[in-house]
Amino acid sequence: MPQILDPLPEGQPDSIICCYVNGSPRVQVVRITNIPNWYFERVVFPGQRLLFEAVPAAQLEIHSGAIASAILSDHISCQDLKVETKE
Repeated sequence: MPQILDPLPEGQPDSIICCYVNGSPRVQVVRITNIPNWYFERVVFPGQRLLFEAVPAAQLEIHSGAIASAILSDHISCQDLKVETKE
């Protein structure tokens, strides 16, 4: 089960479990900032997988770069990162 440090805000639709893999050789900072009353940010090391809970409308921002600087390099819909579960 994913580690939930920042619970989703009340009143959001059903949550989804998402997986992001840092396939780059650099440390990345990933953020979700487009959901009101919720801020999500994690550091993801090269080759690391990050499992997290989000709402389908969330957009994951990928920030990567060198020491003391970071460049927004991508936006990914959390719906595209959804983990399919067997029921």
